[in-house]
Amino acid sequence: MALDRWIALIILGIALAYGYAAFFAMDHLLPPFMQRNPIWPSTFPKVLAVLAIVTSAVIVLGLEKASGEAKTPDIDYRRLGDYNLGQALALLALMVAYALLLRPAGFLLSTGGFLAVGGIILGERKFHILIPVAALATGVVWYLVEGVLGIFLRPWPFFLG
Repeated sequence: MALDRWIALIILGIALAYGYAAFFAMDHLLPPFMQRNPIWPSTFPKVLAVLAIVTSAVIVLGLEKASGEAKTPDIDYRRLGDYNLGQALALLALMVAYALLLRPAGFLLSTGGFLAVGGIILGERKFHILIPVAALATGVVWYLVEGVLGIFLRPWPFFLG
């Protein structure tokens, strides 16, 4: 079996366990006043589990490949140096740095920096487009989480208030 099918099989197992928790383990813990709501806290996990199960099942069964499609080679682990391994490792390090800096640096600074530096790592060189898009995306997400959902996110670093 190809590498993509093995990965999809692992994701399918995780999605099945996640779906079981979302469908059977979360809803009975709700207080009675929330059980009358049309959208429960488990609604998004249920949708996510179903989408992950369907997508990974399609890959495991090989339904995503057209019959006339040319066979593409699998990832050759003996030639890892030919792939963009440096970019992948830099993005992983950036994700870890983002997670560690989110609280002390604040949401706006850490998320904007993550998006901008991530774009630079991936090869974007039009800084006059990259910086405003990263700032706009950060601001929109912060407003949606803070203003619409009512979840407090510290926007600025801890020393600014």
